[in-house]
Amino acid sequence: MSIINTKIKPFKNTAFKNGEFIEITEKNVEGKWSVFFFYPADFTFVCPTELSDMADHYEDFQKLSVEIYSVSTDTHFTHKAWHNFSKTISKVRYAMIGDPSGTMTRNFEVMREIEGLAERASFIVDPQGIIQSIEITAEGIGRNASDLIRKIKAAQYIAKHPMEVCPAKWQEGDITLTPCLDLVGKI
Repeated sequence: MSIINTKIKPFKNTAFKNGEFIEITEKNVEGKWSVFFFYPADFTFVCPTELSDMADHYEDFQKLSVEIYSVSTDTHFTHKAWHNFSKTISKVRYAMIGDPSGTMTRNFEVMREIEGLAERASFIVDPQGIIQSIEITAEGIGRNASDLIRKIKAAQYIAKHPMEVCPAKWQEGDITLTPCLDLVGKI
């Protein structure tokens, strides 16, 4: 059963952000757009390229009033060590949430139970805490921050214009569609 259009479940985790450990709960995401960016593990191969891409676009997310939360089943201590050790990860300014118990990963239904690792998954969450978009890819397929930004812009647009929808390849400023009987079969 999909968790799209459902409210995120309560969680309480410790994250590493800007040189310190902070507590993050579902209350932190209320009232603003958020992205939960799950990945399998620190000190791996595809994961640092994805976190780096997100870091390179962090200002773009901030301009959209979107906060980024990366999540893995590593501890917040491991996140700090990775941040301190890796030149690539040292540029990350968003929260790196540790989920060693796997509770948060299970709440989002992306736990690989046999391995104890998160799937490679992204969730766009609206200011009411409702999941608006889910993307899950296989282990070897990295995600793209630019496409995630496009999806956020579309989600924010339809939140402000509930009678419209964004077609395939929609970019900010493009024409949207207004579903109606007269439009059926004419696209």
